[in-house]
Amino acid sequence: MSLIDSDPARYREGYGGRSREAWQEIYVARRAQLLAGVSAAADGRAAGDKRAVQVMRAAVEDSPPTPETLAPAGRCQDAQQPALPLPALQQALYACFAELANHLQFENTTVPRVAAFELLTRIEEPRRREALFRAFVPLWQALNGDDGPTSPYRRMIRMAAAQAGTGGSPIDAAAHTVGASVAEIEQWLEQILDAWSRVSSGPLEPWDYRFASGSAERALGAAIPRAALLPLNDRYYRDLGFDVTAGHVLYDIEPRAGKAPLAYTDYIRRGRLQRGVWVPTLVRVSATYPEGGLGPLNELVHESGHAAHMMALRTRPAFMDLGEPIFYEAFADVPAWSVYEPDWQQKYLGVSAATAAALRALYSGVMLDVAWALFDLRMLRDPQADPNAVWTDITARFLHVRPHPELAWWAVRVQLVHKPGYMVNYGLGAVITADIRQRIARQLGPFASGDPRWYGWLSRELLGSGEEQETAQLLRRFLGRPVSPQALLEQLHRIGAPETAAGGAPAASGG
Repeated sequence: MSLIDSDPARYREGYGGRSREAWQEIYVARRAQLLAGVSAAADGRAAGDKRAVQVMRAAVEDSPPTPETLAPAGRCQDAQQPALPLPALQQALYACFAELANHLQFENTTVPRVAAFELLTRIEEPRRREALFRAFVPLWQALNGDDGPTSPYRRMIRMAAAQAGTGGSPIDAAAHTVGASVAEIEQWLEQILDAWSRVSSGPLEPWDYRFASGSAERALGAAIPRAALLPLNDRYYRDLGFDVTAGHVLYDIEPRAGKAPLAYTDYIRRGRLQRGVWVPTLVRVSATYPEGGLGPLNELVHESGHAAHMMALRTRPAFMDLGEPIFYEAFADVPAWSVYEPDWQQKYLGVSAATAAALRALYSGVMLDVAWALFDLRMLRDPQADPNAVWTDITARFLHVRPHPELAWWAVRVQLVHKPGYMVNYGLGAVITADIRQRIARQLGPFASGDPRWYGWLSRELLGSGEEQETAQLLRRFLGRPVSPQALLEQLHRIGAPETAAGGAPAASGG
C-alpha cells in the first residue's frame, strides 16, 4: 500500500535550494528534537493523551534516519554489489520490480506483472502459459541469482532476519494483533493451506496453477472490460453507502512509465476539524490496468477499500491512521471478496459463475498469499535456508504444484524482497477478512449485492476511531471474541470436492 518514489532522479540536483545531504541533516536533527519533545510530553497526561504520544512516537521511530530516508534511490543492478547494507539492498531489489516486473517480454510485446497474472488464468494453450510464466526469469535471476548463498535475496534475508531478531518483524506484529504466538499463526497458515489442499486438484505445473482455478475468470472476463473497472467499482461502493465520486477519490489507473510496480492507496490530505468544521480527507489510488477482468477488478475494489477506510476516520490528528497493516489490508478485502460471489456477479455483470468455480477463483489467489506468508515466516526464522526449496516444499505439499526448485517463482511479490514478513498481512489477513465478513453478515445481513447501511455502520463500529486503541483491542471488541481461522475454514468448505473432468480425472491442465 505504501509508495516509494519511482523517479528519484528528479531530486538529484536538490530541492528548495538545498542538496539531498543538507535535507538529510535537517531531517536527522528535527527528528531527534521531535522524539525528545514527544517523550517529555507523555509526563502527567491523561490516558487518551498518553496513547496519542505513544502512537506519535511509534510513527517517528518507524522512520529511522538512513541515507535512503529522503528520495529513496536504487537501481536493480546495485543488488549485485556484495557489501550493500540492508536498506540500500532492499531499495535495489525494489527497483528490480520497477525495471523488470513491469516489462515482461512475451510474444513480441511488453506485459506488466499484474496483467501477466490475469493472462495466466485465460491462456488456453499450456505451452503459451509456460512461455509467459518463464518471462519472469530475468526478474528471478536479478533477485535470487542462481539461488546460491550469495544471491541478492539470500544476502538480504539474512540481514533482515538479524534485524528482526532485535527489533521484531511484521510477523511478530501480526501475531500480537490477532492475539496469538508466531508458532500458533504458523499452525493457522498450515491448517488453512491443508483445507485448500483437500478441495483443490492436481498435480499442476506452476504455470497452470492460476488457470486450473480460473474458469470463473474466463467465463466472466468479457463482462469486465477495462473501461468497466471504475464504473463497477463506483457502483458497488455507492450501494454500500460510500460514494467515491462525492468523496473526490482520485484514481490513477492508466499505464505509464515510471509508475510504482504495485497498486497502492495513500493520503493526499488527512481530514481534521478546523474552527468546528470537518475538512474531509482526500485520497489517491494508484494502479496499472492495461486489461480488465475479475482479478484486476478485485484489486481495484481492494484499493478503494483502503480509501473508504481512510475517509471513515473521524478522530484527533494523532489517531488519523489505519492501525496495524494486517488489519487495514484485511479490511480492504472485506468488500473486494464480494466480486467473487455469484450474487454480486449477477447484479453487477448480469451473469454469474457457479458458486464453487467463483470461490475457487477467489481462494486460489488467497492461498498464494497464505503460502507466501508461510514462506516469509520460515525464511525469517531460518535465513540460511534455500528459498527455492522452502517454496517448493510449501507449494508441492499444499497447492499440488509439481516441484521446480530450479526456479525462484516465489519472487513475484515485491513485499518479499522489500519488507520481509509483510506478506503475513495478506495471508493471515485473510483470517481477519473472513471473520469481519461473517460478523457483518450476522449483524446486518448479506452485503455482496449492496447494503446502504454498510459503510455508516462500519464507520461507527470499526473504522472511525483510527488508532485511538490498539488494533488487537479494536478487533476483539468488534468481533466479540478473539480472531479465529474458523470463518475462513468454513468458506473453504463451501467449495466442496475437487473438480473433476470427464471420466473422473482431475480437472487440471497439463504442462
